[in-house]
Amino acid sequence: MTTPALELAGVLKRYADLTALAGVDLRVQPGEVHALVGLNGAGKSTLMRVLLGMTRPSAGVARVRGTAVPAMRPEGWRGVGHLVESPLAYPELSVADNLRIAGLLAGLDRPAARAAAARVAEELALTPWWRRRARTLSLGNRQRLGLGGALLADPDVLVLDEPTNGLDPAGVVLVRRAVLARAAQGASVLVSSHHLDEVARIATRISLINGGRIIGSLDPGGTDIERRFFEQVYADVEAAR
Repeated sequence: MTTPALELAGVLKRYADLTALAGVDLRVQPGEVHALVGLNGAGKSTLMRVLLGMTRPSAGVARVRGTAVPAMRPEGWRGVGHLVESPLAYPELSVADNLRIAGLLAGLDRPAARAAAARVAEELALTPWWRRRARTLSLGNRQRLGLGGALLADPDVLVLDEPTNGLDPAGVVLVRRAVLARAAQGASVLVSSHHLDEVARIATRISLINGGRIIGSLDPGGTDIERRFFEQVYADVEAAR
């Protein structure tokens, strides 16, 4: 059996009297685009933060490539690209310098980081803003810059929280192509989104989260995906009353 690239087993996360995750089990296999959908506050970002070691679960275990997150060494994280909650960029540095630094932090040497920065900037249509400081960029271009940093070193694992946030239709298409290209090369992708139609275009599997629990799944090739989403969410809310 193939070892999942990302795995949650019985993960519980509590904040004081709030339960953000309630016994979540989730697996993402190599080459898979696994989409996570749910309403605001359902637990999507918390789940991703647990997988990335940004917050520790109250119970259960998170694993990356079969290794429990607390035991992950720095070199293991170098193959994990992520964009969670907000794009990471140094506001006073240019697009070029931000991308090059992302490459260096991911373990590339200077020539490789420069080459990768130019390649990703072209892929995400950021070259017109190559010399612009990050703080002067529009919301959509900052989002693309953050995504570029996540993609720079050709990671084999990608964790993307609302990667199309703030993007225009052209930007959404660029992100779609970038995600599908990495998955075709064998990368494992966990992506969250509110855009159900867009998720259906890229996902191998879609898991539905509500109230910190995985409550079901959606067929990416199915019809009326939005209606089926709300049916499951409302049924779960009614069952909890």
